[in-house]
Amino acid sequence: MVLSVSQRFEVAKPHKGVMGRIAVHLHGAPKDKAMKRLIEMYAERLLGRGVRHECHPSKRSGADYVDRLIGLSGQLVLLDEGGIHEGSVAFSKRIEGWQLASDTVHLAIGPAEGWPDDPRLKGAIRLSLSNMTYPHELAAVMLMEQLYRASEIHRGTGYHKA
Repeated sequence: MVLSVSQRFEVAKPHKGVMGRIAVHLHGAPKDKAMKRLIEMYAERLLGRGVRHECHPSKRSGADYVDRLIGLSGQLVLLDEGGIHEGSVAFSKRIEGWQLASDTVHLAIGPAEGWPDDPRLKGAIRLSLSNMTYPHELAAVMLMEQLYRASEIHRGTGYHKA
């Protein structure tokens, strides 16, 4: 049986006793084919680098999405326009720390209506990609690219030319 790139990532499970993994969670599968292809392209580039992505059904309400995320083992980090702003190098250092830890870090892009006011989310780290607001599909592409960029910064390649 041949699996698509997204299927391979959705079934990938972290193993106990290994370095931390990063899981990117999207509320709904990308509908725009170009955005979906870009997400898959960065996912392919991140193969073997401890990063996977998972698309949750868009029919799931914001509250149900939060319930699913809260139930995951590891650290939850919310992508939120009001979150911490970091440059690519600072973000890459944050990623490196997460990968050296033993827990999985779950980076979650919220539902279109924004994160619900849920007290269980109060303690979550919130990161922002920009002061600007982007469609969720584009935010997912940008996040995947920044994860790839972080991995290239760690590898010392010429990809990041800041």
